[in-house]
Amino acid sequence: MEILDAYDLTGSFRDAAELAGCSHHTVKRFVDARDSGAPPEARPRRDQLGDPFMDKIEEWVDRSKGKVRADKVHAKLVWLGYAGSERTTRRMVAQAKAAWRMGHRRVHRPWVTEPGMWLQYDFGEGPVIDGVRTILFVAWLAWSRFRVVLPIRDKTLPSVFACLDVVFRRIGGCPTYVLTDNEKTVTSEHIAGIPVRNPQLSQFARHYAVTVHTCVPADPASKGGSESSVRIAKADLVPTEVNLADAYDSFAELEQACDEFCGMVNARPHRVTRRAPADMLAEERPRLHRVAETPFTVAFGTTRRVPDNTPVVTFEHGQYSVPHELMGQTVWARVHGHGGDEQVILTHVGDDGPAEIARHRRATPGTPRLDDAHFPPRPAGALGRQPNPRTAAEAEFLALGEGARLWLTEAAQAGTARMRVKMADAVQAARLFDPADVDWALGHAAVHGRFGEHDLASILDHRRSRPQPGQHRAGEQRSLTQGTGGWAGYGTQETIR
Repeated sequence: MEILDAYDLTGSFRDAAELAGCSHHTVKRFVDARDSGAPPEARPRRDQLGDPFMDKIEEWVDRSKGKVRADKVHAKLVWLGYAGSERTTRRMVAQAKAAWRMGHRRVHRPWVTEPGMWLQYDFGEGPVIDGVRTILFVAWLAWSRFRVVLPIRDKTLPSVFACLDVVFRRIGGCPTYVLTDNEKTVTSEHIAGIPVRNPQLSQFARHYAVTVHTCVPADPASKGGSESSVRIAKADLVPTEVNLADAYDSFAELEQACDEFCGMVNARPHRVTRRAPADMLAEERPRLHRVAETPFTVAFGTTRRVPDNTPVVTFEHGQYSVPHELMGQTVWARVHGHGGDEQVILTHVGDDGPAEIARHRRATPGTPRLDDAHFPPRPAGALGRQPNPRTAAEAEFLALGEGARLWLTEAAQAGTARMRVKMADAVQAARLFDPADVDWALGHAAVHGRFGEHDLASILDHRRSRPQPGQHRAGEQRSLTQGTGGWAGYGTQETIR
């Protein structure tokens, strides 16, 4: 700027050079550049040693898709007669790679979704419960950002269909499109880049009037919303050293944790929309179409009716238990796995959609697979019978406490005679003495098998006459050492008598 200011002042190249302290040729170059509209600091490019080989460098960069190493390019150029340094080669390769990436760079356009159009779902690795891994099914409604997380045990078609049905009923409708990854349960193969749909998935889509699309392979950007939801769900639900979450003792605890997680993320404002997804879902729900009244049950297996009095169904010559609350209802049974890992999965369709109710190992004829949790508390039976008073006298006796109950059980087992008379005596003694002492005496009589006529009175007398705890205690004025007072009369006439 000083050079140009000096030239504007003098109008002479040599006078301006003398004032600026430079060559008049330099002044002329800056003035000519300003008059032509070019930047004053621009310098004309000079020919370099690598210019004749630049086309070859660009060819190698394009063939390697921008991955070729500069040292390999330099070795090839030396064979072609290149006399420049390796540093110059690295600079030319870097320029060629930058140009190649610019021409092959993918440009992302923000996805502006419409209400009621898109639902995405994906899977994530869940926590391990009792040595068995679980899977998190994560669904994401694109416009409202409403999320639904469901724990499942496998990614088979019936499990996926059951989860989608639950999601549709939970959000209150079906979207127009469902987008997912290229799982085998969705896409059986690709022909000329076109995904071939699973036939059962096509039936499912027609049942709910939705269109299922799959993402382009190796292109996670097309379903980044669901993948981000999976990442957040795993960070909160899977116990790690980061979140210090406790391990789950049962699958029911994981289901409850997923419900609490969904309630939390759907109630707080979203980072992009600055609104709670639950509030936006209320606006989006009118744009969703109605869910089918009957769930899609073709993939759940064959139907079985649970008997009215026994919560056990028969499937392929084996018997399997189901929760007793389903007695008299219809369930679906199917087989999953092969060989030693073969399992029988039972599904029930309720008001909230289909849900897995039981999963058993393959049973053999005559050896049913029963789960104790599926049955109500069993009756006492012959081995666990407990006293049940039927008369006022029996109730009054048993009201004394656990010792009375134990005495009745043990005395009956021993075949004690005149039990009712002895029970009446115990009740009468409880009116004269402390009932707690009488109950204690009955318990000790039962433990030691003393069921005679006067055994209860003897035990009570012993309890009342024996020293109380702390009665014999050593102190400054009293010693527990045995004295010699008992020997004072030894050898006397009174002792002989």
